[in-house]
Amino acid sequence: MIDIADLKKQILLKELNDEELLMIRDKITVESYPRGTLIFKEGEPTKGIYLVKNGKVEISKSTPDGWKQTLAILNEGHFFGELSVIEDKKVHGANVTAVENTELFLLKTETFRSLEDSHPQVMYKIVKAIARVASK
Repeated sequence: MIDIADLKKQILLKELNDEELLMIRDKITVESYPRGTLIFKEGEPTKGIYLVKNGKVEISKSTPDGWKQTLAILNEGHFFGELSVIEDKKVHGANVTAVENTELFLLKTETFRSLEDSHPQVMYKIVKAIARVASK
């Protein structure tokens, strides 16, 4: 079972109270990736928002001439894949690789969408957190 203390470390979930975290905990899955693993690549179908529980990931794009361009390195507490729920993107626009052994929380797109009806205040707080990070 996911420890609520781990969820409290997530930028995306900081505004949620304990009751909301307990509710969302049951909707989140954990995925583990060894160092060097390609988590997903450009053009692959999206699943949802990923939150870095521990470890580190590199977000990169392939350039037209075949080079890799690093866009960001994210560590514990950060998130990626948010466009899959905010803009309803169906495929990833970048590659994500585990830079070290990494565990990710995954909030699937359909689960996120269900919050709109079942827990709109939770969805609002998550979208607000995404907007806050995007504005920096």
